[in-house]
Amino acid sequence: MVRFAHGVLLAGLIGLTGCTAFQPVPLYQLDSGNPHVPEQKSGPAVLLGPVEIADYLNCDLLLQRQADGSLTAARRARWAGNLPNDIDQLLLRQLAGRLDSQRLALAPAAPGFTPEVQVQLSITRLDSGPKQPAVLEAQWRLLDKRGQLRDTRLVRLEEPHQGAPADQVKAQSLVLQRLAEQLASAIQPLAAAEAEAAAAEEARKNAATRTPKKVEPTKPQIPIPSPVRTDVEIYRF
Repeated sequence: MVRFAHGVLLAGLIGLTGCTAFQPVPLYQLDSGNPHVPEQKSGPAVLLGPVEIADYLNCDLLLQRQADGSLTAARRARWAGNLPNDIDQLLLRQLAGRLDSQRLALAPAAPGFTPEVQVQLSITRLDSGPKQPAVLEAQWRLLDKRGQLRDTRLVRLEEPHQGAPADQVKAQSLVLQRLAEQLASAIQPLAAAEAEAAAAEEARKNAATRTPKKVEPTKPQIPIPSPVRTDVEIYRF
């Protein structure tokens, strides 16, 4: 009987340890905010990508920046899904709302999509820590429809938070939203200039099609005088 009681107690301890070991870990996603969703399929055509992400962000660990600059994995937090994909979707939704355009696509673009502006983005840092602010470091480049570089910028953005994992994720989402705001401000004048140039070219082609070709007037034909014969013999009777 005593042996049976010890067995029940041991089984209970093992079960308790198992429940503790397999306790669910909270999963987090970036917050896209509440961007305006364009209703009409108009606005500038923008290609987002390629978007390059630092290698250390290609994992499901919620990394914590320490005071000495090192990174450690959070014990009680993970990313839900693929972080690089979440970054792409956040930026795409933010840009669509700020540009009021449905004509946005992630690289590589589908056949038939001709962007007026292409955004090439490299994110070299995106992290935070219990006592460290959320920090985003990136570089973006804007190309016109001919593939010519029109603008480029290095960016460093910071956002304070309260320290909890949920607060850190919110702060990281906010710096990405601020990046999208900067991108939209830089895209708008370039897209407007491209649209104006395209409209002017179309108007020129239409005008050339409608204008009839000038017909050169035909020169009047001057009759060529025949030579007068002077060797005619005259007979008198």
